[in-house]
Parts: sequence; structure tokens; C-alpha cells
Amino acid sequence: MKKLLLMVIPLLMVCGCIKKAEDNKDSQTDSLSTAQAPTIFEGEKHFTNLKQLTFGGQNAEAYFSYDGSELIFQAMTGKMECDAIFRMNADGSNVRPISNGKGATTCSFISPDGQKVVYASTHLAGEECPPRPDMSQGYVWALYESYDIFQADPDGSNIVRLTDTEGYDAEAVYSPMGDKIIFTSVRSGDLELWIMDPDGTNLKQITDMPGYDGGAFFSLDGKSICWRASRPEGDELADYQRLLGQGLIRPSKLEIYIMNLDDMKPIQLTNNSAANFGPYFSPDQSRVIFCSNMDDPTKRNFDLYLVNVETKEIERVTYNETFDGFPMFSHDGKKFVFASNRNNNKKGETNIFIADWVW
Repeated sequence: MKKLLLMVIPLLMVCGCIKKAEDNKDSQTDSLSTAQAPTIFEGEKHFTNLKQLTFGGQNAEAYFSYDGSELIFQAMTGKMECDAIFRMNADGSNVRPISNGKGATTCSFISPDGQKVVYASTHLAGEECPPRPDMSQGYVWALYESYDIFQADPDGSNIVRLTDTEGYDAEAVYSPMGDKIIFTSVRSGDLELWIMDPDGTNLKQITDMPGYDGGAFFSLDGKSICWRASRPEGDELADYQRLLGQGLIRPSKLEIYIMNLDDMKPIQLTNNSAANFGPYFSPDQSRVIFCSNMDDPTKRNFDLYLVNVETKEIERVTYNETFDGFPMFSHDGKKFVFASNRNNNKKGETNIFIADWVW
């Protein structure tokens, strides 16, 4: 789950029609040769050779294939009404849809051997987009109970359903060894992290504290995870549980955690009462990069930060005045991909950027 600027902090839980996605594909690809190099802002010392890969609409949650040659991502562009899942080469070429164009989709990932993809979709509940969440209760994310997790071939064919429990199942990611999938589910009555085999068997719940646990990723050795979590108490817990009963969550307070899967003891890395999300381990596992609005009093500007897992010292990475989020390192640590509102043609657009990372 995961729309930026507060409209855009994703969940990005939306869908799209394959034909509409294909209609938009050529216009995105044609823009690659004419677009100006995006700005690297003062202070962004970790970036060189920054390149914009998408142009227009909402594009986010782009994740590398194991060898770094491709990206899988979700997008809503052109006349699409909600997100579809796409793949493209890491240079932005060969953009093509791989979800079936029915229902809403979110949270995609490529298996380490490149032979499968996984994502969440609502298509079994209907071909149309689910209704937007009711914002009369403030900024909330929708937890569509029709979300289930599906596995498919690299081109999106041969779709296999992996979860069939009533309620929200999404946010699935393969382990680097390809032997496990971690995901978020409400099946226990709360939003918890679960691990299963790639065929959907051998399910195991690995978090059990009241509050939301989600957006998890494995470390490169597969022994640890990082994720975002809320730990509401008192009136905030009552509000969380009330919204959860309506299929909603308020994402204003999320902290970053890590956990070794052997001892199963959560370690909290942030403690700033901000909206921290999108964590990902550095290849050497000494740091976790994440997105946060911790430095903006208005809570509308999100930037990227590195936190040291031993000292918990935090370093700011981006200095864009709008949104930067959903970071991921290539496994060799040389490339870095993220989503951003920078370099927009229209206010509120979110695009995918890739850079050489300077350590």
C-alpha cells in the first residue's frame, strides 16, 4: 500500500486499461530523447548522472530486477483511471504493461531469477476501479478488501492467485534468494507482516503489535527486513481501529523498523512522529534509506534520508521542495532509482528517476 504531496503519498492503489496504457507508452518513450536533464539540487551529493525515465502522470514504486537491467513499476497516465503495472529497461526504453488492465493494482516486484513477477490486484472483484476513499475523515488510504496477491510470468501472462483470504493482502516482495515472499495482510484482524513461500504456502505471521505494519523489504542477504509501522496508543489506537473497520488507514505517523528474521526482535530506527515510509537497505546493510516529511512543518514536502542502523544517525539525501520517495539501490550499489515531483511539466505529476550513486 503505499500519492504524493499528501495527494500523492502512495498507496498508489489504482488501475488501468491495457489499451490506454499502450496508447500512452509511445508518447512517454518519444520524450526520452528531447527531455532536459533534471536538476540535482544543492546538497544532493550522492547523485550523479540523474536521468528522468517517465514523463507525465503518476509513476512510482519502481524496483530493479536482480541484475539491475530492468524496472517494474506502477503508473496512471493519460486517460487511465487507476494504476497498472509496467516494466521497462533501466534506461527508460521498452515501456510495456504487464497487468491485465482490470481492477486496481499496486506493489509489484520481480523475482530474483527474473522468471516471475508479483503484484496485488482487485481484478477478481470487478474490472472497474474501486471507489476512492472518503476524505471527509482527513487524509486516509484505502485498504481494499478485494486486494489479493498474484504471481505471473515476466510478460504478465499465466496469472496465479497466491492469496485468497478475505480482506486486504498486498505489498508483496520476493526475498533476494527467491525462496520467500513478504507481504501485508489484515487476515489476523490487524495489519501485520506475513511471510509465505512463492507458491503461497507455509504462511507465517512475523509481527503482532497493534497498528499498521507494511511496506517491507528484505536485506540483500535475506536475513533481515526493514518496514514502516504505526504504534498508536489511547485515542489514536481507537481511531486506527475505527478506520480499519471501514477499510481505511491514516498514514500520518509511521516509523521505520528493522528486524533480523532469526531473533525476530524489532528495532525502531526513527522516532520523529512524522510520516516515514518506503525504507530500503543499502547493499552493505549498514544504512536504510527512507522517505519522510520530518523536516517540513507543513508535512507536505517529502525527502529522502539515510539512517545508520547502529547509531540511528540520520543524513538528509534530497533537497527537492516537493516530493521524493520510493527509493531503491541496485544490488551492486552503483545505481539508485526513486520517484519524484521534480522537473514536472504539470503540478502534482510524479515520475521515476535513476542516478549513479556516490557513496
